[in-house]
Amino acid sequence: MSWELLLALLALCAPLLLVVQLVRFLRADGDLTLLWAEWQGRRPEWELTDMVVWVTGASSGIGEELAYQLSKLGVSLVLSARRVHELERVKRRCLENGILKGKDILVLPFDLTDRSAHEAATKAVVQEFGKIDILVNNGGRSQRSLCAETSLDVFKELMELNYLGTVSLTKCVLPHMIERKQGKIVTVNSLAGITSVPLSSGYCASKHALRGFLNALRTELVDYPGIIVSNICPGPVQSNIVKNALTEELTKTIENEGDQSYKMPTSRCVRLMLISMANDLKEVWIADQPFLFMAYLGQYAPTWAWWITSKLGKKRIENFKSGVDADCAYFSSSKKKAN
Repeated sequence: MSWELLLALLALCAPLLLVVQLVRFLRADGDLTLLWAEWQGRRPEWELTDMVVWVTGASSGIGEELAYQLSKLGVSLVLSARRVHELERVKRRCLENGILKGKDILVLPFDLTDRSAHEAATKAVVQEFGKIDILVNNGGRSQRSLCAETSLDVFKELMELNYLGTVSLTKCVLPHMIERKQGKIVTVNSLAGITSVPLSSGYCASKHALRGFLNALRTELVDYPGIIVSNICPGPVQSNIVKNALTEELTKTIENEGDQSYKMPTSRCVRLMLISMANDLKEVWIADQPFLFMAYLGQYAPTWAWWITSKLGKKRIENFKSGVDADCAYFSSSKKKAN
């Protein structure tokens, strides 16, 4: 084959490859590193068995689904949240549908904002199972309110729960992992921790703070390569996050959470989380389009992301005020029907 023919073939293949990659990206529901790990990486069924996994916020949403999927992998589970009856419900379902026995699941209720309880809770886990292999910082709440109308108490609560509560529990578990020179600290952040959105100024601030903390912690642990710090950033997922969101006052709740059915199924989000844990990925983005595109834009072209957000943000606020889900503006009615 002549050099001229080879160059001609390469010239034809390059645009085709670009089109293929573009189509793949448009259909993607996770960042490219994560999807590569899903295709070619290590399986959770191989890597996570026999581990002790502590999940906060395990009474609903992502935490609850994570408990169900982990219960099928042969791990020892610690389930934490405030509502003990909901944790017991999750435990029963884990025992019914998973492969675990009653001794393999510890229900450990506590309030993440009560930082004085974190050390005792950590000691209780170590006493029960002898170790903590994975801490999943999943507990937290979202926000749906305009900054100008929101009480400062709401901002304080979001930082106490989403940021300081997570930092405190991480600091309690960290010495144990340093002593063993291994462990995984997995924190459920948000795409809002990368690209901010209207109606969630306090929530975005707490998630940006978490990302900064985790990135700094990771660099401080450079002498402990066996300790993995993972930042999981989901986009909109089917859960109670909108229903449980804080509003302009601590005592006020969401009156109408709107349609959540078009969002990513919780089971898919959790499966991708398990893949990231199995492959020790440091940061992953889990979202359908166009949210995934906005994460890339926010990371690599923030000026463009701010411009687009300012255009879409007005509609998001209008949706919220009219009582529908704030994000439904990004989806056509055909997509909602398809899902």
